[in-house]
Amino acid sequence: MGKDSSIEWTDHTFNPWWGCTKVSPGCVNCYAETWARRVGAAVWGKDADRRMFGEKHWDEPLKWNASSASEKKRKRVFCASMADVFEARTELNSQRKKLWLLIESTPWLDWLLLTKRPQNIGRMVPWENDWPENVWLGTTVEDQQRANERLPHLLQHPAKRRFLSCEPLVDGVDLSPWITKRPKSLHQIDWVIAGGESGAKARPMFPGWARQLRDQCNTAGIPFHFKQWGHWSPVQVKKVTLSSAVKQFWDNVTGEEVFMEAKGKKEAGRRLDGVTWDELPQPA
Repeated sequence: MGKDSSIEWTDHTFNPWWGCTKVSPGCVNCYAETWARRVGAAVWGKDADRRMFGEKHWDEPLKWNASSASEKKRKRVFCASMADVFEARTELNSQRKKLWLLIESTPWLDWLLLTKRPQNIGRMVPWENDWPENVWLGTTVEDQQRANERLPHLLQHPAKRRFLSCEPLVDGVDLSPWITKRPKSLHQIDWVIAGGESGAKARPMFPGWARQLRDQCNTAGIPFHFKQWGHWSPVQVKKVTLSSAVKQFWDNVTGEEVFMEAKGKKEAGRRLDGVTWDELPQPA
């Protein structure tokens, strides 16, 4: 968790703290909670303390910024992979203020603020209608209900870039209300990330769900990034032999029968219909 992140759509990862509370279906098999428990950090749930960090940790983005400035090459920072910046806990207010100052002090870094709580953004950021050039504001949209609930909150903010993380995608999502019929009071979507769930308890992401997002983005001119299939990936019908690893499903977007194989994230890969989708929006 830090410089040179393994996450495909970012360069670095910065966590102002560790810990969170589950709020929706995308949280069921939370990878961050699993990782925290693996290293002995009891930081999950509303009654658990959050893990804070010292000045050495907070100085790291300043070093990344200096390096980027020297190279004249912008870098993306995902904030936060082990927390939610907009979790409503009063003991986090001082850390948030520290984060806003850090963001303003690192203009060569594009900060990707991803939240499942976009309803809290307006009362927690200090920028109102004058957001820094280097802030990309995003929300997680794992199914249609979360799209309907979260997008109006996200898109009301004039951040320089707004993005969606449709990962883990656990149902089909139709973005057309915010693409073809977007209310004038809301800003546009600038980027969509899609991906399936990883881990032994993962739920499958059907091909029709990923293709629907890709096709809508292509039509609307929105950069699309396909991060991964996750634990499950589609199997060609002619190769199907039902087993403990291969299961039959019905894709509720296409209405088609699909077969998915549990093979693990690495083997499943991240190609959608033979293409690696690595599209990104331009920095502001």
